[in-house]
Amino acid sequence: MTTQYKQTNTNGLTARNLNVAVVGGGLVGSLFALHLGKKGHTVDLYEYREDIRTAELVIGRSINLALSARGRKALAEVGLEDALLQHGIPMRGRMLHDLRGNRRIVPYDANTNQCIYSVGRKHLNEVLLDAAEKYPNINLHFNKKLQSANLDEGEMSFVDPTTKESTQTKADLIVGCDGAYSAVRKEIVKRPGYDYSQTYIEHGYLELCIPPTKDGDFAMPHNFLHIWPRGKFMMIALPNQDRTWTVTLFMPFTNFTSIKCDSDLLEFFRTYFPDAIDLIGRERLIKDFFKTKPQSLVMIKCKPYNVGGKAVIIGDAAHAMVPFYGQGMNAGFEDCSVLTELFNKHGSDIDRILAEFSQTRWEDAHSICDLAMYNYVEMRDLVTKRSYLFRKKLDELLYWLLPNTWVPLYNSVSFSHMRYSKCIANRKWQDKILTRVLYFSSIATVAAAGYLGYKYGSMDLVQHYSSSVLQLLRLK
Repeated sequence: MTTQYKQTNTNGLTARNLNVAVVGGGLVGSLFALHLGKKGHTVDLYEYREDIRTAELVIGRSINLALSARGRKALAEVGLEDALLQHGIPMRGRMLHDLRGNRRIVPYDANTNQCIYSVGRKHLNEVLLDAAEKYPNINLHFNKKLQSANLDEGEMSFVDPTTKESTQTKADLIVGCDGAYSAVRKEIVKRPGYDYSQTYIEHGYLELCIPPTKDGDFAMPHNFLHIWPRGKFMMIALPNQDRTWTVTLFMPFTNFTSIKCDSDLLEFFRTYFPDAIDLIGRERLIKDFFKTKPQSLVMIKCKPYNVGGKAVIIGDAAHAMVPFYGQGMNAGFEDCSVLTELFNKHGSDIDRILAEFSQTRWEDAHSICDLAMYNYVEMRDLVTKRSYLFRKKLDELLYWLLPNTWVPLYNSVSFSHMRYSKCIANRKWQDKILTRVLYFSSIATVAAAGYLGYKYGSMDLVQHYSSSVLQLLRLK
């Protein structure tokens, strides 16, 4: 039987203690357990893997994480922001590598020099689990895989993957934080009227590593996200505390399968990433590339996120996305903040809390999934285009002149708490304004050219400006 006691939330509403089962002990699950534990709820955290604090890191699935404003806020709410920032490495912009090995810096925010932080997945998970373990009302359970659940009744059956021992339990609230292939969501999908889509892209990823230099330093300037944009594919590198770099190669599976031997691989890198061969090391490149198979990338959209007041899914279980905006973790952490705010607002009215979360959050989640797909095109291709660089400079200028009105898309996503759907709407508004300005400026230019041509009898001048304006409008 659930032990209940009274607690008071930030609005002064009296709320009862809940017995909550959080399924999934990864980043989002362990953070939300902290949010609930801090509010006085009894939390049982179930993780199907062994304790990551004593397990070896699995190579090939540990894409580094980019911590930004939304994630920082959720960590600050449980007192962990400063500890993670001290560990993280600030990245103030992108450093682009061309085919000749030349590098160009594109800052994230040229006006205020804001940055994102490279953090290790394993370290962050360990910090969250260590913090959760200190709460007497948070219980950690490892090697517990959800086998089945009656969400309406709050009943769950777990099995130990190693011993095959089964465990039955019950909770007032079930929170699914068990990733893109969520067992909790699998139960929700069975229900009528549920919207769900799963999309695999034709591109996969494979992880490599750049070691420190012989004197133990970073092999490249470390306060940047390094990108090798190559149009149809790309490679990125994020710095680690031990002076290594986590390098991730993203490209179509057809490209991966065309590389069958050492010579194929070296020829491929000589053609597209020549400067990376010496950075990684020839032998290490060959070893790491053929050690594991390229991994898939999936995007998941669904709604609603709740089953009445009994169950809810958050993080990748609700909105898995491709990693190209660095918002997967941040969006999951923001789920924790949004739910905590609703707990503060509605006390222990779980039906109302979950319904409002589901109704308001899905649009933002779908928006960031779409933005993440767009940003892959930007990172692998658009960052090399003059039109992209011109627009970025223009955005920076307008942001400097009108900081409360003109917020560039990347800044609104990574350095603010603006709703993701609002970020997209804001960008569309900006595009509309610029289109109108360009149109009317073009008309004025043609009119001025016509007047001068008429006045001075030079129709060549009119034709020149008219053709230039038409070309600009077509580009737009």
